[in-house]
Amino acid sequence: MKKRQITKLYAWSLGIFFLCTTPTYAQIPTSPLQEQQQLTQQQILQELGQADVVYLGETHNRAEDHQAQLEILQALHQQNQKIAVAMEMFQRPYQDILDQYLAGKITEAQLVEQSEYDDRWGFPWEYYAPILRFAKTHQLPVLALNTPTEVTRKVARSGLESLTIAERRHIPPFSEIRTDNAEYRKMAEGSYQLHHQAGQGNSNSFERFFTALVLWDETMAEKIAQFIRANPDYQVVVLAGQTHIVYGHGIPSRVARRLNNQLVQRSVLFDSPQDAQAEGENAIADYFWQPIQQ
Repeated sequence: MKKRQITKLYAWSLGIFFLCTTPTYAQIPTSPLQEQQQLTQQQILQELGQADVVYLGETHNRAEDHQAQLEILQALHQQNQKIAVAMEMFQRPYQDILDQYLAGKITEAQLVEQSEYDDRWGFPWEYYAPILRFAKTHQLPVLALNTPTEVTRKVARSGLESLTIAERRHIPPFSEIRTDNAEYRKMAEGSYQLHHQAGQGNSNSFERFFTALVLWDETMAEKIAQFIRANPDYQVVVLAGQTHIVYGHGIPSRVARRLNNQLVQRSVLFDSPQDAQAEGENAIADYFWQPIQQ
């Protein structure tokens, strides 16, 4: 089985960035301590089924990533009926709108309109609609994870201290917004410089940009950790961009910090970058899930 050589590319979205890569073919888990191994889908699913949190790191504009997310969610649900779906695609002020949709009180079209999906996320609705329909059919909780766009952009432009009391309602306390991860900072800084030179993005300060990125991660991590504390018998399946998941720097480490590392987390990517090696003690992800080349 051959893998095509690919490279990692960062692109900007909603004033921050997400990871884009070229598709390859294989199902390969990676570990910082051992060589990569090929596992069957069933082996991977069995291992994922033992985790408290499963991260499915997507490239937002790849339809095949979203199909794979649905298939993994369906398979995990066969193993465990108590699953919650946590989605970067919805912002925290709109949790009630999601709940109304799941309860059958509003239609799918009303969900799109009332959550301001097209303005606040904007990738094709049909990428995520089957996942939401599955959650509704099986009465699975869906968590709106994301920071409001206007808050993230304001922080990128003017810093955390510029936020009003009202704007702080849907984010963690400032003391929990930790920007001290040197490896994450280095990863973000290279991308920031490239895109700042190209005149892209919403921030003229790397520090403010990085704070906005970390705020995004911390906001999502807080919501996940809150749900796990309240529902310890549930598995949480997180749908988010790869950048928030790779090497554990974004959401995973911040969930673990909030829960005193007393949980098992696993991450899945759907592309395998050419430079997907360990970074210190961290692998880029636990698994690469990709179609087998015929």
